[in-house]
Amino acid sequence: MTKGQKELIEYWLKRADETFDEAKVMMETDHPHGCANRLYYACFYAVTALLLSKNLSSSKHSGVISLFNKNFVKPGIIPVELGKFYSRLFEGRMESDYGDWVELETEINAEDFDLAQSFINKIVEIIRV
Repeated sequence: MTKGQKELIEYWLKRADETFDEAKVMMETDHPHGCANRLYYACFYAVTALLLSKNLSSSKHSGVISLFNKNFVKPGIIPVELGKFYSRLFEGRMESDYGDWVELETEINAEDFDLAQSFINKIVEIIRV
């Protein structure tokens, strides 16, 4: 891995942490759509870093999810529960950002924040090995 790749991975991990903090602010200030968006993106940025650590990437969110599932969830590197959680965040973000007259079916809650933190921590652990 080149120095540039390492720096880019660290950049995306930093963005994941910052965006996770933004999601908390959105939750605390009663902005559920913004919270759903930021929580998804926090995990997306972590997955982007993980894929880059294995020289993988995609220009589409669906491609990122596919690569993530194929290379990390199916082989058991990432627990299936966390893989499903990531897919659920994606669906919630899509519904929230692009749906008409959307009231979020499932509000983001404290358990989602715990899962997102576990998700990001697991990815950092894998990258750092």
